[in-house]
Amino acid sequence: MLEKNIDLNGKNILITGSPGFIGANLVMRLLGELSAGHIISLDCMNDYYDVSLKEYRLAGIEKAAAESPVKHTFIRGSIADRELVDGVFAQYAPQIVINLAAQAGVRYSIENPDVYIESNIIGFYNILEACRRYPVRHLVYASSSSVYGGNAKIPFSTDDRVDHPVSLYAATKKSDELLAHAYAKLYDIPSTGLRFFTVYGPAGRPDMFYYSATRKLAAGGTIPIFNYGNCRRDFTYIDDIVEGVVRVMQSPPKKKTGEDGLPVPPYRIYNIGGGAPENLLDFISTLQEELVRAGVLPEDYDFEGHRELVPMQPGDVPVTFADSEALERDFGFRPSIDIRTGLRRFAEWYKAYYMGGE
Repeated sequence: MLEKNIDLNGKNILITGSPGFIGANLVMRLLGELSAGHIISLDCMNDYYDVSLKEYRLAGIEKAAAESPVKHTFIRGSIADRELVDGVFAQYAPQIVINLAAQAGVRYSIENPDVYIESNIIGFYNILEACRRYPVRHLVYASSSSVYGGNAKIPFSTDDRVDHPVSLYAATKKSDELLAHAYAKLYDIPSTGLRFFTVYGPAGRPDMFYYSATRKLAAGGTIPIFNYGNCRRDFTYIDDIVEGVVRVMQSPPKKKTGEDGLPVPPYRIYNIGGGAPENLLDFISTLQEELVRAGVLPEDYDFEGHRELVPMQPGDVPVTFADSEALERDFGFRPSIDIRTGLRRFAEWYKAYYMGGE
């Protein structure tokens, strides 16, 4: 059961990971729509990928803030810094917290496990402790479709067991869900976890396949196609992700007391995915067509000569497929932006950003 919608206007909203892909788009959406309040955004601006892209997004946030009646404060720091996190909560008393800060990437976690424990476990623990000490109306946090591991049952439902992660990244995201459940039970903190499915779009993460493939193709390189192309992914366009987050953050799980006199955990999990998995080879063909249309690649580009079929990589899974019925039931929303529309927007942005002098 959910509470009635919270009016976001006039609220102090903390968004971690703000110069990240999802965080930046969420902050700019709120700055553009709200008429009052204070958005506090926090990120350590690490160099997991090109920092200039984070600076580009941050500049977009600052531009939106200059045109918005909503106050915006950016704090540079890590959620793994307990003193910093406590200080932010003490000073700004956020009523709504959106935790998007995390170390992302499945393959990177195999070679660099320490940063995943630091950010995704210790950092999230610090957020939970701050929510306990400085009570909030709603904590929303990013989980991932990776928690489903090699789940053979499709589509993936939040009712499925997710006890067999195939990467450390997935294990840390499942750990976050368990920690949030424990804090919801012990301290009555309304918490909602969102399992995002393969988010893509303009100014996205350069380590994501569609982005890295574009850079390789534009440079005349060859793109590896994993599992010999026998993969399907539930790609979800960034605007659909942000729409889902905005709807969810307004409706926290309702607090109530059980028969034992103790809180029933005000805790929910939702998938946010398109619900229409794309075959990887079809996705690549659409990407290539849109890159030609945007002028990133020439019309006579030899696509077949720049593809290499390779085996499955460690940590990867053959299929992701979201069951988003709960999201539609509770919020009247289901992601709907199709692959061609999304990739067209990405290709046009890529052309402007990398080849248009932007």
